[in-house]
Amino acid sequence: MIRIGLIKEGKTPADNRVALTPAQCKWIHKNIPEVSVVVQTSATRCFTDREYGSAGVPVREDLSDCDILLGIKEVPVNQLIPQKTYLFFSHTKKKQPYNQKLFRAIIEKGITLVDYECLEHEDGQRILGFGFFAGVVGAHNGMMAYGKRTGAYDLVRVYQQKSFRELIHTYFGLRIPPIKIAVTGSGRVAHGILEVMNLMGIHETEPEEYLKKQFSYPVYTQLKGADLYRHKSSGQYSREHFHEQPEEYDCRFMPYAKETDVLMNGIYWEAAIPRLFEKEAITDPAFRIQVIADITDDENGSVPINLGDQTIEDPVYGVDRKTFTKTPAIQPGSIDVMAVGNLPNELPRDASRYFGEQLIKYVLEDLVKNNGSAVLERATMVKNGLLTRHYSYLKEYAGV
Repeated sequence: MIRIGLIKEGKTPADNRVALTPAQCKWIHKNIPEVSVVVQTSATRCFTDREYGSAGVPVREDLSDCDILLGIKEVPVNQLIPQKTYLFFSHTKKKQPYNQKLFRAIIEKGITLVDYECLEHEDGQRILGFGFFAGVVGAHNGMMAYGKRTGAYDLVRVYQQKSFRELIHTYFGLRIPPIKIAVTGSGRVAHGILEVMNLMGIHETEPEEYLKKQFSYPVYTQLKGADLYRHKSSGQYSREHFHEQPEEYDCRFMPYAKETDVLMNGIYWEAAIPRLFEKEAITDPAFRIQVIADITDDENGSVPINLGDQTIEDPVYGVDRKTFTKTPAIQPGSIDVMAVGNLPNELPRDASRYFGEQLIKYVLEDLVKNNGSAVLERATMVKNGLLTRHYSYLKEYAGV
């Protein structure tokens, strides 16, 4: 019998999402009899202890007899149980300095770490993630910020709705003025943004038409890699080459900045990738953007005026166009920025259901059978306290 434990989230502020819902745990018990799921008691989880208990899932504090422990966010060092297999988002693959102590503790305690972020299909597509619901919530919050800034309409807060379905009902009768919205990216985050654009009745237009025309109704355009980047010498775009050598490319976003009211940013970014624009660009009167929903949320990243995270309760701040300093939202001479690192927490039950479905469909069987899965091998950063070959570049970071 393999025992899986759902740990309570220890990071502050506490995340309320889960890797498996009560109904999914019940399905596992019925369909995979060699697996038993237990749940660590938690007062902050989006599904209550009672809901798990009603689904026949044992709820208790001590998970020391579990073989595999599933969380969401980083586990505090003092809560790590030695010699266990953990799955969570460790945020260490980019050598993030704020999690170096955690990564070293994982090695010292002889733990096996499988990072959700590293679970990928053969073509490199991520298997697990909350990106779709980050896109949904981020797009809603971006449109909410524009409504508040202009007084054109009023949107409710997402976290005050019980579900995505209930949120959709709040869009009935919503009238958006004839604004232009640029959506960047093509992954899960972008798909979530597009879902909201369509639910709000905002029309899609091609990038070329978007740049040339004004419209009497609200429109959006989706800008993918080929629309945003060109090789500095050849003028071409190759997705594969771009991901290998992004520093050899220029970003071509600026023409869109002059035709856009709201930017919904959903592109992946790391230090070598060109930013969408440099912060000095916002001083140009032709820079039309009034609101930026930086959903992928990299401080000083693809959106260089992302000055850091806000909270779910207070997601928007202003950035002064001349001094680049943070201001309250809705100020003259500023651009409003929505930047929140845990957007899916506003729809935690929907986000958790989606995550658990993918986990069961693509990961669980390989995980419990320990059958040498290539997908799991590539996602295992540390095995029994030893850095794996795929992550040997982290040797110095890991202190080994």
